[in-house]
Amino acid sequence: MDNFSFYAPTYFAFGKDAETQTGELVKRFGGSKVLIHYGGGSVIKSGLMGRVKASLEQAGIAYVELGGVKPNPRSGLVYEGIELCRKEKVDFILAVGGGSTIDSSKAIAAGTVYDGDFWDFYEGKPVTEALPIGTVLTIAAAGSEGSPDSVITKEDGMIKRGASGEAYRAKFSILNPALTQTLSPYQTACGITDIIAHLYERYLTNTQNVETTDRMIEALMKAMIHEGSKVIENPDDYDARANIMWAGMMAHNNSCGVGRSQDWTSHNVEHELSALYDCAHGAGLAVAMPAVFTYTLHHDLTRFVKAAVRVWGCEMDYECPEKTAKAGIEALRSFLISIGMPKNFEELGAREEDIEKLAHTCCYGSEAANGTISGFTTLDQKDVEAIYRLML
Repeated sequence: MDNFSFYAPTYFAFGKDAETQTGELVKRFGGSKVLIHYGGGSVIKSGLMGRVKASLEQAGIAYVELGGVKPNPRSGLVYEGIELCRKEKVDFILAVGGGSTIDSSKAIAAGTVYDGDFWDFYEGKPVTEALPIGTVLTIAAAGSEGSPDSVITKEDGMIKRGASGEAYRAKFSILNPALTQTLSPYQTACGITDIIAHLYERYLTNTQNVETTDRMIEALMKAMIHEGSKVIENPDDYDARANIMWAGMMAHNNSCGVGRSQDWTSHNVEHELSALYDCAHGAGLAVAMPAVFTYTLHHDLTRFVKAAVRVWGCEMDYECPEKTAKAGIEALRSFLISIGMPKNFEELGAREEDIEKLAHTCCYGSEAANGTISGFTTLDQKDVEAIYRLML
């Protein structure tokens, strides 16, 4: 296990009607004027926005609003939010929604107190300062409610990149599983896929002797398989949704990733798909993960064998461990298809003729890029092209 530091001070309010604590928590963490940032009309139609505003008003907290966040959140709305926060002298950002809304809120929070272009943080500049952030989560998926991470799509070139820093951790996050019961089966399945991907990105490590975090990741993946199947069959299963929501946070607050190198190849490869085609991130990951794993299988066969046996319950083939590893990847693919995820490029709306462009942007599409992506193993443009072709 590698040396590490870990500090994750987010306060979590979990359970039914937890959103009624919003005003109290904003006040506890020093907010006096809030930007409520959200996506479309669903939070309004459901009554959630009304309950959040009532809680803020009861606590004497002033607020302004900015809606319009889309999946794969855009830089244009971030700039609009920064301008609004400065004009209105906002001192706290409240994200009401899912991972896209939270990621956009984090970018606004950092950009508001920064003299330069917020996109600098998504080109590698460390995030050291931001307005305080709170979240009211409406979908279990990205884990942004507990993580120091944010992903934004730059509209100039449609480049999707991430930024990270402890200033991006929410001061508090409100997690009411009942709020996710209105999601479509497809949205729910996309969230389940994203959570599993966050776990695999940490599981695929080059660090030795990390049995504790290995077992934590394996347990969370097994919980996702069990609870994910239940919630697709019965969308109103509150307990299944509660387990998924907490697993989503645990998968990405990095408690499972400390002391070990991590991968993130599947995310790098997928970001180009959702940037170019605007597909759901989870759907893109469902197609990307099996292809990435198949291509990198022999970098460390034992990693994939371990996942196959411990997580997916595959029989160990001692004469040909590769068969066991491949069976685990196929079990992952079959599970994702069973919950309604796409299985190939065509079902994503992706095009074979775009593969060279996708791979080039993946490897060269930012100022910090050097022609490769690395994590579990290092891949160049030709490798990435080959991975996209496996998705056909």
